[in-house]
Amino acid sequence: MAMTHPNLSDPKAITGKTVLAWLLGFFAVVFTANAIFIYFALGSFPGVAVESSYKASQAYNEDIAAAKAQLALGWQIDGDVQRLTGTEVMIEVFAKDAKGNNLNGLLFTARLTRPANDLSDITVPLNGTSGGLYTAQVPNIAAGNWNLEIEAERDGRRVFRSQNRVFLKD
Repeated sequence: MAMTHPNLSDPKAITGKTVLAWLLGFFAVVFTANAIFIYFALGSFPGVAVESSYKASQAYNEDIAAAKAQLALGWQIDGDVQRLTGTEVMIEVFAKDAKGNNLNGLLFTARLTRPANDLSDITVPLNGTSGGLYTAQVPNIAAGNWNLEIEAERDGRRVFRSQNRVFLKD
């Protein structure tokens, strides 16, 4: 009968040190992955949709009333964003009343915002021309997803508002 010497160990044997090394290695990988995900999540989205949810909730009924008043007008307002050259875009808004007549004399503004952050938000006034057409050229607009907010004012009071998602190509 052959006996093994107690100082000679089996290289495949699982010891306490091996289990500890595997356990520490596993958690090191998990913590590293979580740290990377947290870094990118915080860097890409600030987490703030509205500055004050209380103030937003107070304005909710006013927003509903404004939307009903806007719907009652029956206006037909179409917005379009087109790439001109390079990074410049043209924003066009065509406005007609409920009877199909051109709406002139309104103060239109357009706001281009990124869905994920507010670092590159741009607000521009639209120049009214005859025929219910309002336009603006905007430089330095990168490709990608944008939100287009169109607002119209008459006598200092907002009478129209819309939000649309647009995708701009290079």
